[in-house]
Formats: sequence, C-alpha cells, structure tokens
Amino acid sequence: MNGLIGIHLGMSSIFSQDGRNIPCTIIKIGPCYIVQIKTIKKDGYSSIQLGIEDKKKKHTTNSLKGHFKKAGITPKKKLIEIRNIFLIDKKSFKLGSKINPDFLIEGELVDVQGISKGKGFQGVVKRHKFSGVGERTHGQHNRLRSPGSVGAGSDPSRIFKGKKMAGRMGGGNVTIQNLKILKIDISQNILILKGSVPGNKNSYLMIKKKKWN
Repeated sequence: MNGLIGIHLGMSSIFSQDGRNIPCTIIKIGPCYIVQIKTIKKDGYSSIQLGIEDKKKKHTTNSLKGHFKKAGITPKKKLIEIRNIFLIDKKSFKLGSKINPDFLIEGELVDVQGISKGKGFQGVVKRHKFSGVGERTHGQHNRLRSPGSVGAGSDPSRIFKGKKMAGRMGGGNVTIQNLKILKIDISQNILILKGSVPGNKNSYLMIKKKKWN
C-alpha cells in the first residue's frame, strides 16, 4: 500500500534526544476501508477507493448506500481514490477489507495532501508578498498596501492574463513533500509528522509514501 486517509488533529511538539524542541503535527490515520476496486480491463485504469469515518445512513444518498452495501461496509464520510495501486499486489486487496498503517515506518518521508485554509479576498501584500509603495511620504496616505500601476499604456490597452492582483486566497489543494515520520502508534492509529500540514483541524488529509513497499 502507498497511501492512507488521515484526519488532522492539531499540532504539538516533542523533544529530540539532543534536547531540541521539534514542532510536529498529529494525524489520526484510519481505520480506512476499501470501498471500490477498479481494474484496467474493466475501467481503463487501476485504482482503489478508500473510505474513512462512519456516516449515518439517513445522511447518505441512495446511490451511495448501494455503493457501500456492495463493499459490505457502513457508509463513510470521506472517499479518496488511489491510482496505479495494482503495480504492487492485486491479491492483497479485497472489497470491505481494513487497511492498517503498518506499512509506514518511523523515520521515512511521506507527502501530505490537503485543502489549505481559506483566507477569503485578500490584497496583493498578503496574497503575493508585495511590499507596497513604501514609506508614507509625498502625500501617499492611502497607498501603502496598494498594487500600484497594473495597466500597459495605450498599447495594448489591457491587463495581461496572469497579472498578480488582489483576489481569493487559500482553499486550494496543497501538497507538502518530504515530511519525516517521528512516531507511529498503530494501536491508536496515530501518526506524528515533523512540521506542519495544510488544512484546518479535523480536515481530511492524504498521506502518500515516497516509496512503495
């Protein structure tokens, strides 16, 4: 297996053997269940769909009820698909089976993918790290955080696409690479990673191994 769904529980810190205080992120990994298996012969590509956290049936659509019933499991809140999983071993995966995090090893590196915190509509200073117009001199009392000139004169008389301007910030799909696994508690499905990960508390994360077993 090369990936799992996790839940962001928050941040903490631990002390290393040499006395350094290391910031870390605590993630609840699983338990994940196999909801669907796709093959190249039937679907055109190979993948496995994982589900996490139980969901009430009354909050589940009829089509998804049948989807989960086929796998023989209760409805799940979050579904994530992992592609090209059959490059490892086809026979080890069955519908409804539980995926344990025992394939993760302390000290190895993983990639974490999630939805970053939404910050709403922001200006160019916060969104693109602009410095503004500088000090408040020569009567510039209201332009300290403004973008400055954005046009291109009479020719071509328009703003080019891709111009860095104010707009909606955050709320996008972000991947943080090469986070070190500091500790794993398989009995409680707890994973501790060095550093920070995208997303709010209780948000869903995708943990991917750098190298497959």
